[in-house]
Formats: sequence, C-alpha cells, structure tokens
Amino acid sequence: MKYIIDRIENDIAICQNPESKEVIEVDIEELSQEAKEGSVIILEDGKYIIDKKEEMKIRKRIEDKMNKIWI
Repeated sequence: MKYIIDRIENDIAICQNPESKEVIEVDIEELSQEAKEGSVIILEDGKYIIDKKEEMKIRKRIEDKMNKIWI
C-alpha cells in the first residue's frame, strides 16, 4: 500500500492513500527519520519505507502545474 504523509501531529503521521483516499495514522517511530509531510511511504513486509522516486514524480507534477498557473 502506498500513502502520502499529509501532516504530523505530535507523534502520529496522518497519511492518505492517493487512490482510495483511505486515511491512516502511523506512529512516527515506525517511520524513517527522513519522513516528513509530503513523503510517500509504502508498506512492505510490515515496515514503512520512503519511496523517494514516487515523491519526486509527485513534486515535479505539482511544480509543473504551478508553473502553468504563474507563467
């Protein structure tokens, strides 16, 4: 399952599946120290890992949209 960290509240990461819109709460201790708002995480073998490649694709898509609006 793929999730995007929407926000971090106290010690809980509020994450949303971009396809199903399902929202889950993940204890921040289960995530890498690199995890932040906007990070894409994948649940594999019971562990959450950061998918930097997918995160970069999403950031690029957002950047392209912003450039179309402002240019």
